[in-house]
Parts: sequence; C-alpha cells; structure tokens
Amino acid sequence: MTKGKKKNTTIRDVAKKAGVSVASVSRYINQNAPLSTSISIKIQAAMTELNFVPHIMARRLATNKTNTIGLLVADLYGDFFPPMFHGIESVTGEAGFDLLISSSARTGPRTEFPSSLGPHNTDGMLVFWDSLSEAGLHQAYERDFPIVLIHQSPPDKMSIPCVTVENKAASRRIVEHLMEAHGRRRIVFLRGPDHNEDSYWRETGYRQALEMRGIPFDAELVAPGEFDRAVAEQSIRNLLSRGIVFDAVFACDDESAAGVYSALYAAGRTIPNDVAVVGFDDQRFSAYINPPLTTVRAHTEDVGRIAARQLLQIIHDGTADSLTLVPTEIVFRQSCGCNP
Repeated sequence: MTKGKKKNTTIRDVAKKAGVSVASVSRYINQNAPLSTSISIKIQAAMTELNFVPHIMARRLATNKTNTIGLLVADLYGDFFPPMFHGIESVTGEAGFDLLISSSARTGPRTEFPSSLGPHNTDGMLVFWDSLSEAGLHQAYERDFPIVLIHQSPPDKMSIPCVTVENKAASRRIVEHLMEAHGRRRIVFLRGPDHNEDSYWRETGYRQALEMRGIPFDAELVAPGEFDRAVAEQSIRNLLSRGIVFDAVFACDDESAAGVYSALYAAGRTIPNDVAVVGFDDQRFSAYINPPLTTVRAHTEDVGRIAARQLLQIIHDGTADSLTLVPTEIVFRQSCGCNP
C-alpha cells in the first residue's frame, strides 16, 4: 500500500483544534485586531500541539508589512561605513526588523530604487548621499514611501527627514587651532566630491577661520581630496611639484589625510614639524597612524542609530524630525603639533 503525501497543517486545522473561528486565528497570527486572553491561549496551545508555524510571507502579505528596512549607499569602500552599519543594525535588530543593503557604486546615483530593494520588499529606506537621484527621491516622496536621508538635505519642496553631522563650526575651530596654537598660515584645504554637503560646510568653516584672522583666501591652496587617499596624495604631490608653499593641510576626511601623509613622506617632509595635518571623521585607523591624526570626531555610529530610529518612527506613526545635526568635537593628537 502506498502511503499518501503528508497533509500540511493549515490555519483551519488550528481553528478546529482550538474551537475558534478561522478569522480569530488569522487575527492572532497577524496581530491586527484584539483578542481575549483565553482565546489567545487556546490558539497558541493548538498551534503548539499541531506544530503549526505561520508562513512569514503569508503574514507579511496579510499585514502589508515586511519588517524590513533598506539602506541605499553610494559605495562600501573604506572605514567610514562599518560604524554607521553597526548603529543602524543595533536599532533595527532590537525592533525586530531586518536590514537590506544595496550599493550604487557601479551605476552612480540611481534614478529609482534598485530591483533588489524598494517599496516592494521594505517598509522604508535609509538613503545615503549620492545614492539616489532627485528624480528617484521625488518618485518615492510622491508615493508617500518612508525615507530618511543620511548626510544629504532633501531637494526643495520635499519634506524628507535628514540626519547628518555638524560640519561648519568644527571645521572653523580646527583651522583656528592650527593658526592660534601652532602659528600656521598657509593651510591647504582638500575638498570632498563635488556637490557633497559635508565638503561644502567644511570648506565654509575653513574660509570663516581665515577671514576671522584676516588671512586672505588663496585658491591655490584648495585642491581635490574626493574622500580618497590616492586623489589626496596626488593633489599634495602636485602642490609640491608646483612649488606652492604651505605649512598645514586640512583634509576633508581622514581617508584623504592618509594620502597626505604618503605624499609628504615621499617628499621628505615631516609631520608636524614641516607640515601639520588634520582631518575629519576620526576613523578607526586615525589614532594609530604615525603620528596619530588630529581630527574632528564625527559620531558616525550615532548617525546610523538616529537615522534608523527616525525611519522606524515614520513607519510606526508617520512623524520624524526634519533635521538632526549630530554634534562633533576635535580630537587633539600629534599630527597638528600637540602632545596630548
């Protein structure tokens, strides 16, 4: 005699076993309507006895929720991103949400969400600078899809929450420190990528510090850094080969500062005696290069944590702060000439 195929336990089996309606079991599984304690106990007991596990996709379809949020980033290169990921995951994990990550490194800013990530499989999105175009943001905004921007202000007429760090005042203070504490006057600024808001505000702080000390802005002392070691190294090599005189460098981020170190050492210049160097971010390697790097500590993990909380708040009740500026502070080390 051939055995028949084993019948899968269904929601109807659970309802029959518990002595309740199928609708009550559905409400218990999806938690979309109140049930009495006694009925809930009966349903759970029946599910346990029958070894019934609700199919997660069926539950998600019923509730129109995925319990997943997405993160769209420009790229995953360098030491900048892991702390941010950790901050995001610490919040999403505690809230019972999964995290899906997609990079637009090969395509540049996307005009729409990638096929692997978007409204079809997430309840909301965290969007990092330069990963989604204005057209893509507009499309999501018109659909009222929950979004929080990271290190990027929303386009005009789009009230999308943004989480970033305080850039301008910290940049002004670190340049003032180079001038006041160490007597530096010819200070190179290495810019980040075009249209990057962090770079814009850091350069604004740099210019303000010069102006407050009566030092004219010199365009020859501004060069590309691009948040990239190789680009920053080549910029310093170019300045040296052109005979541009400078006694300090403010790199727009620590990755660029590492490239500055390479170029100066290759040219036989010492840090900080010949050239003082400061950066921004306080990445993990910054305390361990030689000499340890004076930099602005940007609490990237906090940025991720706050952005995730803001997104979950939108998903749950539709509200969030329009702008969150995470405080920064200067970490004084030997590269500027300090001896903490």
